[in-house]
Amino acid sequence: MKMWHMHDRTTEEQARQNKMNKNFDKCLSMLLKHEGGFVDGNKIGDPGGLTNMGITKRTYDGFHGTDIDEEGMRQLTTADVEPIYKQNYWLKCQCHELPSGVDWAVFDWAVNSGPRRSITALQRAVGASTDGVIGPQTLAATKAVDRINIINRMAIYREEFYRSLSTFDTFGKGWLRRNDETREQAIAMG
Repeated sequence: MKMWHMHDRTTEEQARQNKMNKNFDKCLSMLLKHEGGFVDGNKIGDPGGLTNMGITKRTYDGFHGTDIDEEGMRQLTTADVEPIYKQNYWLKCQCHELPSGVDWAVFDWAVNSGPRRSITALQRAVGASTDGVIGPQTLAATKAVDRINIINRMAIYREEFYRSLSTFDTFGKGWLRRNDETREQAIAMG
């Protein structure tokens, strides 16, 4: 009898892992379209500096313990940045525990503006305590609110945040387009 229960848990865990990996892969693909290729942010007034596929040199070096040069940054591949996105954003924001579509809304904003900002927006959207950490209470509150409402509320909070930034006049149009695309894609993920 114990073997049967162990098998059920293993099968359930495998199904959960498969769903997480499927959604992560889909979200990473959409994210990389938003992020684009190599940019020297210093030349366009972006404080991120050297960036490729949305990963700054500072983030890359911090994750890998390196001091990558510009040529190395130019040559980054999806395989180079995937573990950074998975560890620093997807798992940090507990996206694998969120409803489909909500995971994408949280993940994209976490990458664009930092995990804490995205998490507190999710917490506001579901009426949870805004401590910037997704734990059991936030997850329970998320399950109690319609996912479309969460996605729409997060898009509103994201737009408000963008409009409050001093760099909105320079980058705002692109940020709002990205926010709208993310909302539409998240709703369609069902």
